[in-house]
Amino acid sequence: MLKSLLAALIPVLVCPSVFAQTPVRKFDDTGAPPFKVLNPGENPPLDAYDDFVIGPDYVPAPERKKVDGVPEGKVEQFEIDSKETKLFNPGVAREKFGTVDPNNPKTLIVETHPIDYRRKVGVYVPAQYQAGTEAPFMVVHDGPGQAGGFKTILDNLIHQKRIPPIVLISVGNGGGDAQGHERGREYDNMNGDYADYIEAEVLPRVEQHCGVKLTKDPDGRAAMGNSSGGSAALIMAWFRNDLYHRVLTTSGTFVNQAWPFDPRHPGGAWGFHETLIPDSPKKPIRIFISVGDADLLNPNVMRDGMHDWVEANHRMAKVLKAKRYEYQYLFCRGAKHSVGNAQQQFLPHAIEWVWKGYSPKAGK
Repeated sequence: MLKSLLAALIPVLVCPSVFAQTPVRKFDDTGAPPFKVLNPGENPPLDAYDDFVIGPDYVPAPERKKVDGVPEGKVEQFEIDSKETKLFNPGVAREKFGTVDPNNPKTLIVETHPIDYRRKVGVYVPAQYQAGTEAPFMVVHDGPGQAGGFKTILDNLIHQKRIPPIVLISVGNGGGDAQGHERGREYDNMNGDYADYIEAEVLPRVEQHCGVKLTKDPDGRAAMGNSSGGSAALIMAWFRNDLYHRVLTTSGTFVNQAWPFDPRHPGGAWGFHETLIPDSPKKPIRIFISVGDADLLNPNVMRDGMHDWVEANHRMAKVLKAKRYEYQYLFCRGAKHSVGNAQQQFLPHAIEWVWKGYSPKAGK
């Protein structure tokens, strides 16, 4: 009973049988980036591209409170039936947890079966949106609740002209998690398939259901997510850089979760900091990353050494700095996976930072 409860609470673990307590890492551990420690309640400067420590005492951001006189956006919701889409149809679910491939210890052999599913999508449209104009937007993974949950933050940031009047599109996953499940297939694989799905199946329906027009300008498009949703956000911008330039992640799963095995990317998202970013020309990507000091460390059945969320995000910060990316990295003390307590303080700042420098193209 306890094991099944824990498996439900920590779905991102590759092996549900591993329940050892996650160690707490220190910001000055050997191998950590050279962090700047901020004061309690302080967020980094908006013009900084660097590594920062916040917490463990967090101050809820004032942008989370409704303010009299601030125009309020509207939130709408609809569903997408997988049987009505061309991509990711049918979905997939696993029969049971996989076994290590004896010919390749970096991946699992997983038995699966096809499924139909319904995907919920929540959409926030700002009060300032003018019908017929092209709106910048942000796709948020694991929706649809963020459309309503972020509403007050967005209302305040837009009213204060700290971000443009963005549409927020919160897209539910296809179900399950990790190897052999639909969520894992969508989020963890190193290709442009999920960005293609959003482009072909989600955005046209958003325009139809919500009466908005969405920009084609990649500089006016952001992707955001937590855990595998965070790595998915960067995967979208990396493999479809013609579509997305802005990325916001919390506890990004820059580890080896990809399935089925792809010889082009043998370490899954671990490859971002291992080879892809260091060995590729710099791309026009602006990225915010964050991790908790007690984030996930999962040896898993593969024992591949590529399932430490803190180490993965440390490595991301180092390669992003070396390649001179516009990035910001928060190491959140007193925070576990998803850094929910820390997000209470930094999320409005992160959204503002990700959108800094945006201006619509002439005539749009």
